[in-house]
Amino acid sequence: MKALLLTIMSAALTAASALAGGEFRHVVFFKFKDTATPEQVKGIEKAFGELPKQIPTIVAYEWGTSESVEKLNDGFTHCFFVTFKNKADLEAYIPHDAHKAFGAKLGGLLEKAFVFDYTAKAAE
Repeated sequence: MKALLLTIMSAALTAASALAGGEFRHVVFFKFKDTATPEQVKGIEKAFGELPKQIPTIVAYEWGTSESVEKLNDGFTHCFFVTFKNKADLEAYIPHDAHKAFGAKLGGLLEKAFVFDYTAKAAE
């Protein structure tokens, strides 16, 4: 888990260095159950990707699947990287109906989720 956190922080700092700083990041990792079908996983990928169209406080969104050369992803296969102007915008996102509906779609598909939120700081 320590290696996973270091990887997250490295990626976060790299992304933040390209920006002025101050944005609020919401980084979500999913580890799907072995019973989740490829179609169900694709459905989650698509549903998460719809959130920026439904929730105006999201200012940037990207996602990807693990291509770890070090194999330190601990079974987590998906990373979703969501940017907000500030923490208050994330706090408005959490109870949003579209976010709640997305969460309901996850029922029974995830073995584990890991979420890391932080305020971006520009590189010096």
